[in-house]
Amino acid sequence: MFPFEHIITIDKEKKLPVYRQIAISIINAIRNGNVKAGMTLPGTRELAKTLGVHRKTVIAAYEELNAQDWILIIPRKQVRVSERIPTLQPQKWNAQDSSLSYENNFDLPIHLSKKDPSQQELTVLPEIFIDDGHPDIRLSPIDELLKIYRSYTSRSFSIKKAVVGTTQGTLKLREELSRYLSATRGLNISADNLLITHGAQMSIYLAAQLLLQDGDIIVSGKPGYPIANSAFEKTKASVIEVPVDENGLDINALEKMCKKKKITAVYLIPHHHYPTTVTLSVERRMKLLELSNQYSFAIIEDDYDYDYHYSSSPYLPLASGAHKGNVIYIGSFSKILGSSIRIGFMVAPKNFIQEAVVLRKAIDVGGDGYMQNALAELIKSGDLGRYLKKAKKSYHQRRDYLNILLQHHLSPYISFTLPDGGLSVWIQLKHPYSVNTLKTHLQLQIKRIDEEENAFRLGFASKNEKELEEIVLFMKKILTNRYSI
Repeated sequence: MFPFEHIITIDKEKKLPVYRQIAISIINAIRNGNVKAGMTLPGTRELAKTLGVHRKTVIAAYEELNAQDWILIIPRKQVRVSERIPTLQPQKWNAQDSSLSYENNFDLPIHLSKKDPSQQELTVLPEIFIDDGHPDIRLSPIDELLKIYRSYTSRSFSIKKAVVGTTQGTLKLREELSRYLSATRGLNISADNLLITHGAQMSIYLAAQLLLQDGDIIVSGKPGYPIANSAFEKTKASVIEVPVDENGLDINALEKMCKKKKITAVYLIPHHHYPTTVTLSVERRMKLLELSNQYSFAIIEDDYDYDYHYSSSPYLPLASGAHKGNVIYIGSFSKILGSSIRIGFMVAPKNFIQEAVVLRKAIDVGGDGYMQNALAELIKSGDLGRYLKKAKKSYHQRRDYLNILLQHHLSPYISFTLPDGGLSVWIQLKHPYSVNTLKTHLQLQIKRIDEEENAFRLGFASKNEKELEEIVLFMKKILTNRYSI
């Protein structure tokens, strides 16, 4: 009898289940040529007794091997190695434990990604976490959205509609969204001008891939949105940053650049620029459109939180103005429904959208048709508009309450300008106070910190008044203790 007890190694200290260890050992023995094609394996009772394990463990191992076509099980007769396994020369059976394969690094050439230290993933839940501008899921119409979602999954007609045309986005959502954007943002578009994506970031990535290539130049603001810049850099285009001041992107600096270099595209956030929250002035908007027409560059307009304005009505998007079809308009419902609901959209000329659909298929065949149609119903019924009205009132109150807290408790340490809208405040620390004092505190994590600007972004919308007070008092305690020594 073949000494299977010498080729099967079991370590009960490992996290890997014992049946998987048995299966892997037999696979290795077959690969190494120690166990030949067609060879009969011991029965489950016999092997269990030999290895000192329960028979059900051996049965599970054999079932695993049979599912992968390594062995053939003939009920009540025998178990043998598949005849389709090539005959291999015997090797050392214990040369390498394949269960540890993924503890190795990938050692072949790969394209390395540039990591942004200001955008840290949340791995451990700190006592206080400050996001960079999320909506409050507790206020979101998520319950109504899911109610519609569930109703659609139980209707045969709705089921059929949910699986048609999801690569561009369901027709129902694109039609409702085109009407909604026309009524709220002055966009003269049809369903053909819309692509529904998994959040605004997918739209940015697709636009970058279609517009840019090696050697091209794209202009963005500084300080700016590093994740967008990362998408641009993936195309091997050069990202040139232009200063952002209290009136938004410096269009005069852009014009000087256009006279010296061929600019392919400009990326900007017109409302509540990330991270500084400033809004692009009317004069600069008009000038930017003129420069785009004059120098033939595209504009990627990322209007991610257009819906939140408190002190005045929002400016209409650049996309609603007079242009030659060279404005790619991007928005998102994640700032309305919640960060985990990844529904964004791109508005562009029909031929651009068609190319974006083709490119999108290479990485994602389509979105959640049920969720898209449920959102369309939420828009059509007017529930989304009613929710926005309620949310804006709550966020306005939170912004004003945060303003009082900051002025009362942190005015010796910080300076800030209260934004007209949006979901966050950009806060700069005064000299000699350093943002690193907050960054290195273990009980506090801030999603967006800019060491160069000695500033951070404080998202207020996701916090109620009690939570905002806790944040401000906690930061006051840190700064007071650190600088009172």
